[in-house]
Amino acid sequence: MRPASPGSGSVGERPLDRIGSVKVKIGLLVAVSILAAVVVQQVGVRAGVSGWLTVPVTVAAALGVTQWLARGMTSPLREMTAAAGRMAGGDYSTRVTATSGDEVGTLGVAFNTMAADLEGADQQRRELLATVSHELRTPLAAQRALLENLVDGVITPDDTALQGALDQSERLSALVSDLLDLSRVEAGATRLDLTPVRVTDVLGQAVDEARAGAAATGRDVAVTVDVVPPDLEVHADAGRLAQVVTNLVDNAVRHSPAGGRVEVHAEALADRRWSLTVQDQGPGFPPGRSEQLFARFGVGDDSSGGTGLGLAIVRWVCELHGGTVTAVEDDRPGARVRAELPLRPDDERVAGAAAALPTPHAPHTPHAVASRTASPVTLAIPTPSVVDTLFGRFWPERGLTTAPVALWSSVALGAAAAVLLPYRGIGLAYVLVLLAAGSLVLGLSRHRGTRWTRACVVLCVGLGALLMLRAAEWIGVLALLTAALLVTTALTGALGLPAILSGAASWVLSGVRGLPLLGRTLSSTSRHTLLWPVLRTAAVSLVALVVFGGLFASGDAVVGAWASTLLPEVDIAESLVLRTFTWFVVGGVVLACCYLALNPPRVDLVRLPEARRVTHAWEWLVPVGVVIATFVVFIAAQGAALWGGHEFVRRTTGVTYAESVHQGFGQLTVATALTLLTVALASRRAARETPRDRRLLQVVLGALCLLTLVVVASALARMWVYQEAYGFTVLRVLVDAFELWLGLLIVLVLVSLVRLRGAWLPRAGLLTGAAMLLALGLANPEGWVAARNIERYEETGRLDLGYLSTLGADAVPTIRERLPQDLGDCAVGWRVDDELVEDPLSWNLGRVRAERAGGSTLLSVEGSTVPALAGGDCPVELPVTP
Repeated sequence: MRPASPGSGSVGERPLDRIGSVKVKIGLLVAVSILAAVVVQQVGVRAGVSGWLTVPVTVAAALGVTQWLARGMTSPLREMTAAAGRMAGGDYSTRVTATSGDEVGTLGVAFNTMAADLEGADQQRRELLATVSHELRTPLAAQRALLENLVDGVITPDDTALQGALDQSERLSALVSDLLDLSRVEAGATRLDLTPVRVTDVLGQAVDEARAGAAATGRDVAVTVDVVPPDLEVHADAGRLAQVVTNLVDNAVRHSPAGGRVEVHAEALADRRWSLTVQDQGPGFPPGRSEQLFARFGVGDDSSGGTGLGLAIVRWVCELHGGTVTAVEDDRPGARVRAELPLRPDDERVAGAAAALPTPHAPHTPHAVASRTASPVTLAIPTPSVVDTLFGRFWPERGLTTAPVALWSSVALGAAAAVLLPYRGIGLAYVLVLLAAGSLVLGLSRHRGTRWTRACVVLCVGLGALLMLRAAEWIGVLALLTAALLVTTALTGALGLPAILSGAASWVLSGVRGLPLLGRTLSSTSRHTLLWPVLRTAAVSLVALVVFGGLFASGDAVVGAWASTLLPEVDIAESLVLRTFTWFVVGGVVLACCYLALNPPRVDLVRLPEARRVTHAWEWLVPVGVVIATFVVFIAAQGAALWGGHEFVRRTTGVTYAESVHQGFGQLTVATALTLLTVALASRRAARETPRDRRLLQVVLGALCLLTLVVVASALARMWVYQEAYGFTVLRVLVDAFELWLGLLIVLVLVSLVRLRGAWLPRAGLLTGAAMLLALGLANPEGWVAARNIERYEETGRLDLGYLSTLGADAVPTIRERLPQDLGDCAVGWRVDDELVEDPLSWNLGRVRAERAGGSTLLSVEGSTVPALAGGDCPVELPVTP
């Protein structure tokens, strides 16, 4: 990717790229985000939209503006982090994209310059090492052969042999100097030392070295030399010409078969030039790819040990002399390389050729660095987004590129909810939207085939049906929250309690984690040439209609009358805002759940740390024993109260039995919950190595659980006595249900103690809680509470009409059926909401039954709202709430 220059106005420019200060950018970002949130919040408030819809849309608007404005502010930093990691591994080809003119953009440009400089230096280092290794191999092989012959006694260590070893050492020293010169050649700073050279001498020395190397490796290859004319003399750099001949002959020998022959031929040509041809009997060049052999690490067969550098060195030296080298492809077997060089190279012309030589690296000037930085062949590496970095290994994105089905289905469900839900009470429309959303999410889930998921689906359908069967909003809220917990547990496959809680939080976090996938999906749909233009045109046209239509309708009476005729009972502004907020919230919630189904987080990583088992049993037995002792004391006190009766309680405590039981119910509920925590802590800390340890744990914790069940029974009995004395309420019934559920959890803990395995407990507790809530909703708690209070009235003559009037539609049939009409008129506080749409989609069993039984009309009495009889005042004094 080619980095755009700061402030260039290129296609990839971000909203704040032209601002040259990070501080100013952050200030603008905060100011515009707050402004967007305030505008959206005020629009919702002025349109009368509920806070349940206004708050999520306001937060999303602020985050959306922030995301849009902050594009590119930190991406160079993330790219630099990833590039630095690559550089640590030796890859210097990475670049960052810096389009802004602020400090981050300047740092990105500097980083690219540094990366290009390091890449050039590293490449030169690698090539120098490779070249050194290649060039030193032949003289080292010859010297090794000479030394081995001396050790084996084949050659006598006389002056001649020692002179040969010295010659090889001098050759190695000269070769090292030549390689250093080669590095200067690549840097564009070298000159040739042109002297008269006899071609026969150069070829003879190279052939002798090649024969010695072949003999050392056991390869019987004959090398013949033919020079025409025999006394051919040329002007050249003797050392570099020797490099050419040595590399060509060495390659030919290595690629020739055993018993083969290598022919070296040199001859004078016309136009003051001469040629050098080396022919072997090897496999030859790959057809059509001979030119690639002269690049570093070419495409030839390197099975004989070549590094692919020799021919590249040959080409460089030939071009330094003003000549050329080519691989001749003809019908002759083997490979033939032909070099053509001038007999007397001109110094100035050779210097110009050296300057124009296509070396791997240009000189390290600022201009050269800048050109490498902007090179189109340098690719920027893909870097993880902020979201990927934020969630890390807890929530990686696995195999997702786009999700068009999830996106457009969520948009359609949001639109359906915007049409069906506003101005309708809880009823059939809500259930239909929930069923459609549940079907979509279930179809996308990775865990849809498990038994746990099927059980959750059954319970969720039952809880969703409560929205159609009961009119009480609190039942609907509890049902939706419980269903949401079941859904997240099923989608994530959570087992333990920490994992279940993390799965619940992941639904909210999916709105952030799914942003990269959402961006890729929208980008893929932008390739449709017709879809987005149609959507943009429709959206702009709708906004124009609402804005200008509203202005003209409010500014001109005639236009206003026409608008009222077309839309007689609809406040288009408020309705549009409410439905837009509903569309966004419902569609966003469904889309987040779809992402959770497609890519659930690794909630299995969220677990409690391994507990350190205690060394001595008494370390956990003593604390648990203290708890058991307190339970025994409490149960003894309850037995004394039961045996002594109410008079004993009054005489001992100074309060009535009903008052005493009311004081202790909350504490007993907390004690029950703390017992579960005590059992969990003791199970984690207690040793289980021996059968005695396990049996002791089962007996002690089992006894604690049994005593807790007695406390649960006492708490339920206390609440029943209190309600018999002071009346039943929905809140008290819910507390009873919660205490009963805690007792059921204690029973499940007892079952787990039998085998000392409790991994299934969190899921079992969730299932039983959902089932209990479903049973509670089906039992119609408001109707049940009304019936119990009416029974109490029939027995005692005491009736709290004020509380009965606060009950909803679910209690109306019971009140109308069980109370006389005059008391019923006073006790029924629910009435039909004329602002809600009544049609088949708003059908709700509780409201239908209440309407058939007959609700009451509310009248204002001394500044307060109380139920009134159709024919007069209430016969009973009502508590009036100011």
